[in-house]
Amino acid sequence: MTGWTSDDIPDQSGRTAIVTGANSGLGFATARQLARRGAHVVLAVRDEAKGRGAAEAIGGSVEVRRVDLADLDSVRAFADGYDNGLDLLVDNAGIMCPPRRLSPQGHESQFAANHLGHFALTGLLLDRLAEGADPRVVVVSSLAHGRGRIRFEDLTGADGYGPFKFYAQSKLANMLFALELDRRLRAAGSPVRSLVAHPGLASTDLVKSYPQPLPAVARMVMPLICQSAELGALPQLYAATDPKAEGGQYIGPDGRKQRKGYPAVVRPARSGRDLEAARRLWELSEELTGVEYRF
Repeated sequence: MTGWTSDDIPDQSGRTAIVTGANSGLGFATARQLARRGAHVVLAVRDEAKGRGAAEAIGGSVEVRRVDLADLDSVRAFADGYDNGLDLLVDNAGIMCPPRRLSPQGHESQFAANHLGHFALTGLLLDRLAEGADPRVVVVSSLAHGRGRIRFEDLTGADGYGPFKFYAQSKLANMLFALELDRRLRAAGSPVRSLVAHPGLASTDLVKSYPQPLPAVARMVMPLICQSAELGALPQLYAATDPKAEGGQYIGPDGRKQRKGYPAVVRPARSGRDLEAARRLWELSEELTGVEYRF
């Protein structure tokens, strides 16, 4: 039986969406479907040339704006220069398992790009978003969040960096942020909904940031165990558009071990439901980004 697909996306005419990392992979698939259903989509990308290529391929009402999520100065510049309406923010961009390097502000690159940049961007745009129609924030996490731990004592990896364990940390941070954001929005009576989604195992360009090329066997197996970016984007599209989607929900594939399938409400790992870790991460993120949320 077929589940929810892109054909079920309601008409998005009159809505404006920002999708980070929209030049490829899940972000491109998300932006394309939103534009296809009538939304005006802002492709928030680090590489403007690639963004323009994506815009041409997507068609419809799209524009390209540059932002480097790993650089908080770039995030502020993007937010300061954004003067349009806003109904939807999809915090999608991410990097995966690079060698250890630091952001311009001195943060570990995956924590910076995947979490801190989106934390800052969301906070800086929240007032504008609250004025939108059916306003939503969708944060893209990963199955890897269940293997993550927030290393409050060593966020930069100076005392023991591992590419995957710091990727998992950043994806756990996405989960904790999205759910804590929803709790705070609800407490403040805000109209904005915050949801979190994951693609299961999706074949995207994200694996290109591995420190070394995938072995030949892995390249052969990947298409067998992964679904396409188009299918992987369905959970975040459901979270972004479906009338039944509720704030605080976690949307992922409904198949075995959430690896493939159609969008369904799923349950975060225990670490993703840790209220104390979420509170501590929130306070630290405000300190590290200099962005204080005002509800």
